[in-house]
Amino acid sequence: MPVLIENVNYLEEQGIFIESGFVAWDDQKIIYVGREYPSTVKTDGWEIIDGHGKWLMPGMIDAHCHIGLFDDGLTQEGDDGNEDTDPVTPHMRGIDGVFHEDRCFSEALAAGITSANTGPGSANVLSGSFALVRTVGRVVDEMIISDYSAMKAALGENPKRCHGHGKERMPATRMATAAVLRDSLNRAAWYADQKRDKPRDTEPDARWDALLPVLSGDKLLKFHAHRSDDILTAVRIADEFGLRYTIDHCTEGWLIVDLLREIWQRGQNDPLSGSGRKGRGRLEGIITGPLLTDRSKPELKRAELKNPAILSAAGLPVAIMTDHPVIPIQYLPVSAALAVRAGMREDLALRAITSTAADLAGGITDRGRIKVGCVADLVIMDSHPFDFRCQVEQVWLEGLKHV
Repeated sequence: MPVLIENVNYLEEQGIFIESGFVAWDDQKIIYVGREYPSTVKTDGWEIIDGHGKWLMPGMIDAHCHIGLFDDGLTQEGDDGNEDTDPVTPHMRGIDGVFHEDRCFSEALAAGITSANTGPGSANVLSGSFALVRTVGRVVDEMIISDYSAMKAALGENPKRCHGHGKERMPATRMATAAVLRDSLNRAAWYADQKRDKPRDTEPDARWDALLPVLSGDKLLKFHAHRSDDILTAVRIADEFGLRYTIDHCTEGWLIVDLLREIWQRGQNDPLSGSGRKGRGRLEGIITGPLLTDRSKPELKRAELKNPAILSAAGLPVAIMTDHPVIPIQYLPVSAALAVRAGMREDLALRAITSTAADLAGGITDRGRIKVGCVADLVIMDSHPFDFRCQVEQVWLEGLKHV
């Protein structure tokens, strides 16, 4: 049934709320957005919703989390996010570890989060592929929006701790982490050449097959990096292989914001960046967070709540994550509100959990926006989403009401 919500405060694509507007959708797609009553809409056969005093925004998107892979209320039995028996596991697929009955999916949906970019953790140098999933569905196969939204790589403390010390295998240092990553990308590039030149003589290798879309620029590489030196190592390696990438966490980004801005601008101005051309990596943006956490390890000692504000003020695309289960996913809007309190512009914070999050979750441009032609993932709230008293009243996912 087509739906029209009238006289509602709706979130415009640039992150500004428009007062008393009209939004209509039919099937899965938004068909009208504007300040005036749509003349083409007839009341017969339509559901008309009175939006007076309500706030309408796109379904929120967590651009980096592990929902379903570290199951709520379980320990070892529900720990399926890190295959830490080998530092190089790009052939792991996040969707194969997702437990669709994790109760956190229903909590996310009730909070207005309609999709989540979920995947392996950061134990390995190359951990596997992330997937963008709906937060509702009987089985994971029904939840998938993109079964391979990005590949996960990790720098810094976690690979060292999980492999080098006590397990007698690389990496035990930051040097070795970078070396393992370079070696893997070089092997994947060699494998691609072999498949092209000698297809019958090339033995299949799922690890390198999984990396081919990264080398070609078709898929993003998500670099887990907290410390400034790890962030810049990610940039260095991305340039060496011509990769498209995001920096995830980017905890010390505020300390090198001038460098990151220059790196991002360079990629934007180079049409060949991120296309596998050496020396031409393309930073797509920064996924910051989790913000509601303590400084639990040495590489977080310079964590600051102002980080998203400083990065976004420099013009960098910034999304905000929960890193669920580090922060429960339903507190994604709370995290964005705290970023505003620390100086982030409100419109950029709203985009950080909607449109920018969609862009940095693998370039999903038809979600996270109230725009004609976009998917009708929509949330009605009784007040501004950054008001701590705000309550979610109704949630539609792909045009279907779930809350």
